[in-house]
Amino acid sequence: MDLNAYLVVGGLLFSLGVLGTLLRRNIIVMLISIELMLNGANLTLAAFSTFLEDMAGNVMVIFSLTVAAAEVAVGLAILVALSRVFPVVNIDQLDDLRG
Repeated sequence: MDLNAYLVVGGLLFSLGVLGTLLRRNIIVMLISIELMLNGANLTLAAFSTFLEDMAGNVMVIFSLTVAAAEVAVGLAILVALSRVFPVVNIDQLDDLRG
């Protein structure tokens, strides 16, 4: 496959992530959408790295995936802590968190 195919798929993943983040108000769907955005960016970075035959981009993808995994772990931990206090998953219903 050529570079354009990877860039199109990466762009589609990123676009789906942006749409999911903007249109959905469910916390879990928003976390999944953020992961889609990160994976789209990682796919694009890996495609450019392979096309240019430079391993530094692939190393950055590995670090980015590690940071994304930590982000999901922290996000889910916050979600579990919130669900114990407020039994809702809709962002709009969490107005009680305001000072």
